[in-house]
Amino acid sequence: MHSLTLDQDNRSELAAGLAEGGWTVACLCAGWCGTCGTYRATFEALAARHPALRFVWIDIEDQADIVGDLDIDNFPTLLIQHDDTVAFFGTVLPDAALAERLLAAQLATSSDDLGRLATSTAERRDWQRLGNLKTLLG
Repeated sequence: MHSLTLDQDNRSELAAGLAEGGWTVACLCAGWCGTCGTYRATFEALAARHPALRFVWIDIEDQADIVGDLDIDNFPTLLIQHDDTVAFFGTVLPDAALAERLLAAQLATSSDDLGRLATSTAERRDWQRLGNLKTLLG
C-alpha cells in the first residue's frame, strides 16, 4: 500500500482500497495550517515505516464534501480505521513518537475488541456514524 493525498482524481482508488479492508490511517488537515505543513513529513515517515497500511492525507477544505459533518476541532486530526471500524478519531500533538505509539496501540487491538470499543461510548458511536471513510466516500 502507499500514502496518497486525496483529490478528485484518486477518490475511486481510495474507495477501492477501503473496500478491500485492512488498516487506513488518515490525517485531516488544512492547507493554511502551519502545524499541518510541518506534520506532513512526520505523517509520510509513519507511512514509510508501515508499508502494509493505507495512509491518506485529506485537506478538509479541498475535500469538504467528503469530510461532511466530521467535527474537527484542531490539527492535526488522525482517523484510524480497520475495515469498517473507526478505531481512533481525534486531534493529536504533532509528535512522531506519539503517532507511532497511537498506531501501535490500535494495531495491537483485536478485531473483537475494536468492535466492542466502537460502541462503548457515545463519542465512539459518533465516530462510526460520521467518520467511516468507506461510508464518506460511498
